[in-house]
Amino acid sequence: MRDDLSHLAQPGAEIALRVTPKASRNEIVVAEDGLRAYVTVVPEGGKANAAVLKLLAKSLGVAKSRLTLIRGETARDKVFRLD
Repeated sequence: MRDDLSHLAQPGAEIALRVTPKASRNEIVVAEDGLRAYVTVVPEGGKANAAVLKLLAKSLGVAKSRLTLIRGETARDKVFRLD
């Protein structure tokens, strides 16, 4: 279930999601309990964060540089802010 998240692309919006690394494919799913991001990379050296950032930017239809990770650098639950 790939969803277009462009309706969330408001400047100043904070987007919370739960990340599952080492998944079978890269995708963002809108679940009952919020957004879930699945990425294929391992959570080492910020690789998973970079993959989530790229995936989220694509789903929102914005440049990666407009997204900032504000919470959850090393946690599964992350919050990004859209500038």
